[in-house]
Amino acid sequence: MIRQLFVLLLAASLISGCSLFGSKDNAEPPAALKAFKKRAELRELWSYSTGDGTDGQFLKLVPTVVGERVYVGDRNGSVAALELESGKLIWRSKTGIAISAGVGVGGGLVLAGSSEGRLVALDAETGKQRWQAEVPSEVLSVPQVYEGVVVVQTVDGSISALDAENAERLWIYDRSVPVLTLRGTSTPLVDGGVVIAGFASGKMVALDARSGREVWNAPVAVPHGRTELQRIVDVDADPVINRGILYAASYQGQLVAVSLQDGRVLWKRDMSTYAGIAVDDTQVLVSDADSDVWAIERSTGRSLWKQSELRRRALTGPAVIADYIAVGDFEGYVHLLMPRDGSIGGRIRVDSDGIQATPVTVSGDRLLVLGAGGKLVLYQLAAL
Repeated sequence: MIRQLFVLLLAASLISGCSLFGSKDNAEPPAALKAFKKRAELRELWSYSTGDGTDGQFLKLVPTVVGERVYVGDRNGSVAALELESGKLIWRSKTGIAISAGVGVGGGLVLAGSSEGRLVALDAETGKQRWQAEVPSEVLSVPQVYEGVVVVQTVDGSISALDAENAERLWIYDRSVPVLTLRGTSTPLVDGGVVIAGFASGKMVALDARSGREVWNAPVAVPHGRTELQRIVDVDADPVINRGILYAASYQGQLVAVSLQDGRVLWKRDMSTYAGIAVDDTQVLVSDADSDVWAIERSTGRSLWKQSELRRRALTGPAVIADYIAVGDFEGYVHLLMPRDGSIGGRIRVDSDGIQATPVTVSGDRLLVLGAGGKLVLYQLAAL
């Protein structure tokens, strides 16, 4: 219980900029917003209230877009399916669990995980419950589906594979969890029959989706320092695959490019993040632990630019939308950055309760944003 409380306080301090130790808060405050030259804007197409949103918890309830539908969960257990074009409600289902991560969709199922270690599968067409299952611990990442196999990673350092038809456990993969970790889990990727996941130990691991057998592992960070606090190297930012290369990053560690074929590290550079990364045609984009946004050359790992005007504003991971980069912040603003130099080219406020989930790009030039207060908005990008 003491360990869990400390980790929760640590995560809160990273997000708010508050000091953990001592009565005086000497941490750098969030940067004040400055005037900028407006070069683009986001025009609202529709909005929908999911309910209570995160209900005051730090949860990345990222919405999922599949085909012409949007699926989204609410902390109080509701899952909704909406028409992508209109935002019209198709169905809404009460799961009876405290949803703690974004919903996963695949194989005709919508999957929601809970803080109590429950996984609920709903029918994607109707919202009717198909099954419930127990998983080892809290779910803070999006469940995945691959050819009849449901894959879910939990905060205890394990990955479980379940049969999508009946929830029978197929295999489980365990890794030890360090004494201290951040409260978070990156979402596993499934590519070509291989499950790729990051762990609190600072490693990326590739597993056979059918058997759970380890195919390769690659270090993203090596713990160092004299205290357990200094040795935290969680891989909490969702990894990205692009053109056969895996890009991953850790807290107090590194950003790495890894060959999907054999786990060989192609390049690495120092970086600390728990928020997220994105990849465009030439750059890897990172919101770091201080909420500076970096553009890193994809082929070499060389820095191209750094945007520090949003420092300490608890930025989400970046999303690439047409010729811009979108990030959300703790006051509920979405900022549009220019890809050549990171300068701010647009801004809109979405939800006064803040934005915790990385915005989702839709069809290249639309952006789906979920605020912590439960406001879900689809925007159209318009250059000025």
